[in-house]
Amino acid sequence: MAMSYKVRFWDIRDRPDRRKGFEVRWTVNGREKSESFLTKGLAESRRAKLITAARDGEPFDPQTGLPASELRALKQRITWYALAREYIEQRWDRTPGNTRRTLADALATITPAFVESGAVPRAPRVLRRALYSWAFNKNAWRTAPPEEWQDALEWLQRYSLPVSELEEPDALRRGLDALCRKVDGTAAAAKTVKRKKAAVNEVFGVAVERGYFHQNPLSGLRWSAPEVADEVDPDCVPNPAQVARLLTAAKALPGRGPHLYAFFGCMYYAAMRPAEVIHLQKPQCRLPASGWGLLNLKGGVVAAGKEWTDHGAVHEIHSLKRRAAKATRPVPIPPVLVRMLREHIERFGVAPDGRLFRNAAGNYVDAAAYGITWRRAREAALTLDEHALELAKRPYDLRHAGISFWLASGVDPAECARRAGQSIQVLFRSYAKFLAEARNHANHLIEESMRRWQTPADDEEGPLARTWPGNAPEQLVRGGIPVGDMGSRGAFRLAS
Repeated sequence: MAMSYKVRFWDIRDRPDRRKGFEVRWTVNGREKSESFLTKGLAESRRAKLITAARDGEPFDPQTGLPASELRALKQRITWYALAREYIEQRWDRTPGNTRRTLADALATITPAFVESGAVPRAPRVLRRALYSWAFNKNAWRTAPPEEWQDALEWLQRYSLPVSELEEPDALRRGLDALCRKVDGTAAAAKTVKRKKAAVNEVFGVAVERGYFHQNPLSGLRWSAPEVADEVDPDCVPNPAQVARLLTAAKALPGRGPHLYAFFGCMYYAAMRPAEVIHLQKPQCRLPASGWGLLNLKGGVVAAGKEWTDHGAVHEIHSLKRRAAKATRPVPIPPVLVRMLREHIERFGVAPDGRLFRNAAGNYVDAAAYGITWRRAREAALTLDEHALELAKRPYDLRHAGISFWLASGVDPAECARRAGQSIQVLFRSYAKFLAEARNHANHLIEESMRRWQTPADDEEGPLARTWPGNAPEQLVRGGIPVGDMGSRGAFRLAS
C-alpha cells in the first residue's frame, strides 16, 4: 500500500484499568493506530515526535502507522529469520501443501548460513529440523516447539543477520553456497539447488515489494548454480520392445503387479504423470470396443504429507500442472491401452469415487508401492547390460519413452507437447536429442520424395527451379494435403 500524508492525531486517552494506561492515537489514511505507555510523559513525548514528523512533510505507512523515517529504520533492523517467517505467514493460506514443504526445505537450508560471522550452532541437525518442522511450518505454530528446538531457535534469533547486511555479496554467496550442500556436507543434486534458489529468490522478491530492499540483491550477484541436465538421456529411455517386456513382467508379478499393469500402461501410451494416473476416474475415460479411445484428464493427486495440509490428510488433489483449476486435457489413446483399461475395469472394478487405481485399502496408490513393483519388473525383464545403462530406472521414464516414441513417429512437436501437458519450450529443451532424430527422419523422407521426382536434367539445372513433364502426377501432395495442380500447359513448377 502506498504511503499517505493524510494523518490526524487525537488527544492522549487515559485508561486507568490498563497496566499501560496512557494511549497515543492517530489515523493514517483513515486507519486507526495506537501505542500505549506507562506514564503520561512518555505518551506526550511519543505524540510530539509523530506530530513533528507529519509537520516535516514525512509520509506515513497506513499498515504500520509509522512515518517513513521510522519505517526505514525498523526495516533495517529486521532479521532474515524474521523476514522468512513473515513470508511464510503471508504465503501460507494460498499455497498447496507440497509447495509449503518445498519452501520450508529451502528456507531451512539457507537460514543457518545467514548468521553473524563466526556464529556456529551447537547442533546443526537439530536447528535444521526445528526450522523445517516448526519455524517454517505454520500448521505447527499452534503448539510450542520442543525444548531442544526452542534452544536452537533462540540461538538463531540472536545471531540472524539483519536484512540490511544481505545486500553484501559475500553474505549472499555464503547463503547460496549452503543451498548446494546437504546437512552432511555432500553435494546436493543440481535440480534441488535450482528449486531451492527459486524459492529463496521469491522471498527476496516479496521483500522488495514490502520495502526492505530497493531491488532484489540476488539480481546482480555473480554466482552460478550447478548446471541442471534438463535433457532426457536416450540411454535411460526404453524402446517399444523393451517397454513391452517391462509391462509383461509387471503384469506377471504376484500381488500388486496385475493391478498396476494398466497403471504403467497409462504412463507410456498416454504419457501421463503418476499423479494424473492416480487421479484417473472412469467418467474421464472413453473406451470403445474397438479403435482409439480418449482420456479427459482433469487433475492429479499429490502426496504432500499430513503436516503440510490444512485438513491433515496425506494427499491433496491438484489441478493439472501449471493449468487453471478447472482446466482439462484430452489425450487420445491407442487401442492397446483401451484394451488394457477395459480389462482392468472388468477385473478390478473401480473405487466408490470412480478411481481406476487404488491400494488394498481402497486409498490412493502410494509412490513407494508402485516404485517397488517397478523395480521388481526391471529385475525380471531387463538384461545385465540394460541394468548397467539404468534403462527405465524410474516409472517416470515410461512417460519419457511415450513422448519420445511420439516424436520418433513424426508427430508434430506442438501436438506432442499438448498431449503431454507441457509447454513447447520444455519439450524442445527436454527432448532435444529425440527431436534431432526426428529431423533426420524428416530429412530422409524429403530426400526420398525428391529422388522420386528427379530427372537426369536436374543434375545440370540445379535445385532452384523444377519443371516436370506432362506425365507427372496431377497434384503435388504435402503431408497428405494437395498443394498445387497441373497448369494448362501440363507442367507444375515448384520454386525453392
